[in-house]
Amino acid sequence: MKNSYIAKRYWNLKASLIGQKADPSLLYHDLIDFSIGDPDLNTDNRIIEMAFNDALNGYTHYTESIGRLELREKLVKYYKERFGFDINIEDLMITTSACHAMTLALEATLDDGDEVIIPTPHFGLYTHQVELARGIPVFVETYEEENFQINIDRLRSKITNRTKGIILNTPNNPTGACISRENLEQIASIAREYDLLIFADDIYTIFSYGEPFVPIATLKDMKARTITIGSFSKDYCMTGWRIGYILANPDLIFVVGNINDNIIYSAPTISQQAAIHALDMRDIIQPGLVEEFRNRIFYAYERLKSLKNVSILSPMGTFYLFPSIKATGLSSEEVARRLLEEAHVLVIPGNAFGELGEGHLRLSCTLSIDKMKEAFDRMEKMEIFR
Repeated sequence: MKNSYIAKRYWNLKASLIGQKADPSLLYHDLIDFSIGDPDLNTDNRIIEMAFNDALNGYTHYTESIGRLELREKLVKYYKERFGFDINIEDLMITTSACHAMTLALEATLDDGDEVIIPTPHFGLYTHQVELARGIPVFVETYEEENFQINIDRLRSKITNRTKGIILNTPNNPTGACISRENLEQIASIAREYDLLIFADDIYTIFSYGEPFVPIATLKDMKARTITIGSFSKDYCMTGWRIGYILANPDLIFVVGNINDNIIYSAPTISQQAAIHALDMRDIIQPGLVEEFRNRIFYAYERLKSLKNVSILSPMGTFYLFPSIKATGLSSEEVARRLLEEAHVLVIPGNAFGELGEGHLRLSCTLSIDKMKEAFDRMEKMEIFR
C-alpha cells in the first residue's frame, strides 16, 4: 500500500486474519459463529439500569483524566479482597479497554529497538502494539504437548541486552492455557534475574477452571516490575462498554496519564459508572458467568474430542478452545474454509495467532449449548472429521 500521504512505516501493513474477516452471515443465513471473543450474554440488567440512571442524574461529563476516584477506590478494595494484595489509588489509571491500556504501557516503557518477548501462539494485536511503540517483538514458542506452558530454558535463550519485558497472558487467548503457579514463579525469577518488566494481560481472571488465578504482580518482589492490564469486558460481559485499567507503579501511571491526555483524556464516564456497579455486584454476577462458560467449554471439548483428525487439551481457562487439526493434512486456513463452506460454521484459523498457531483452530464458545450442538452435528458429517 504505497501512498505518499501515508507514513512509510505503514506501507507494508497487512490486515490481521481477525480484523479482515468479512461478514459471512451475508452468504449463509444459518451461519454459526465461533470466531469472535465476545460473550453472547448481555451485561447484567442491573448494571445497565444503574448506569442509565447515572446518566439521567448527570454523569455525562469528563472525569479526572486518570479515572474516577470512586472506581479506583473500588479496584483497591477488589485486589485486597480477592487476592490479599495491597495497592494504592496512585497505582491505577482507568482506560478505554485493555487494548488501550497495553498500547499506553508499551508506549511509556519502550525505547526504539527495545525487545519484548511474546509467548506464542499469541493474541495477534501484541505484535502491532509492540511495533507501534517502536519495539521489536521476539517470540518464545509454546506447544500443545507441553500444555502451552512457558519453557524456562527456551525463554532464557530469547533474552538479550535489549530485552525490556515479557507479555504474559494467562488464562490465555487463543490457547485457553493457564500458566501453573510453578511456571509463574519461574517466570518471575527470570524477570528478577534480568531486571525485566512483565506486561500482565489479566483479562480472563475468573475463567480459570483448575488452579485459582494468581496475578504475577502478587509474587515476591514482582509488584514494582509488573504492569497489570485489567478489563471488565470478559469477566463482566461488558465488551461494548470499552473499560479497563492499568495497575503499575505511580511513576509509570504519571507517564501513561500524560500520554493519554493527548489521545482521549478520560475514559467514558458512563462506562466508569457501570464498572463501579459491576465491582459492587461481582459476587452476585460472576459465579453464574463462570458456571455457564464452564458448561459450554466442556461440552464443546467433548464434542471436538470425538471428531476424527482432531486432538485437544482438556480446558484450563477462558472460553476458547484451540484444537489441533494437523492430522487432516490440511492447513488451518483450508480447514476453516471448508468448515465455512460445507458446514456454515465460522472459526478463526490458528495462524492468525502466529506461526505456531498453524495446524490449529480457535473456537470461541460464546454460543449456547443448543447452538453449539447444531454446529458439531454438522461438523460430524464432514468427510475430514469422520
